[in-house]
Amino acid sequence: MIYDIYPEKYTPFMTYCYIRVSTDRQTVENQHYEIDQFCRREGISADSWVKETISGSRDYDKRELGRLLQEVRRGDLIICSELSRFGRSLFMIMEILSICMERGCRVWTVKEGYRLGDDIQSKVLAFAFGLSAEIERQLISQRTKEALARKKAEGMKLGRPPGAGNRRYKLDEKREKICQMAAAGTSKAEMARRCGVTRRTLTRWLGRQLE
Repeated sequence: MIYDIYPEKYTPFMTYCYIRVSTDRQTVENQHYEIDQFCRREGISADSWVKETISGSRDYDKRELGRLLQEVRRGDLIICSELSRFGRSLFMIMEILSICMERGCRVWTVKEGYRLGDDIQSKVLAFAFGLSAEIERQLISQRTKEALARKKAEGMKLGRPPGAGNRRYKLDEKREKICQMAAAGTSKAEMARRCGVTRRTLTRWLGRQLE
């Protein structure tokens, strides 16, 4: 959740401190201490702390981070302990940084010492992040199409089985995501975890697609 420290104080630019842990067994205290000490050294006052307990593989727009990215304005600052707090995959991190650069929001990290802002170096990085994210999206799409074409060539029937009518299953809405993970060689156990179902449920759903 987003906690406003000084709701009554107006500042032209906001400083957000972002903290994420994956499970309830992990603690936010270490990250909080690191960022707090960093702010003290830099003479920065934190306007808001954004803390959440959620997997970094979860889409950022379904997290508090997504809400934060919608709120930030040009000149605002996001501080986090390290870039990996934004997400597990390089693709997701690059996409998030690209959004920050486009909105003119600065991003500072404590451990790596990154300072992405409005300078020419940051603009070059923003272009590289955006280009890399677009290339990765195209590669995922291409791998998915190739995987589906290969399965079809092997005689596997894709899509909803005949006679299924209008019956829908929980994983139907995640079909594209599952195809992308399958094309990337993700294990069934990991696919099931990311989709929030058991491996048995995923295997049964996959079996229906090939009937």
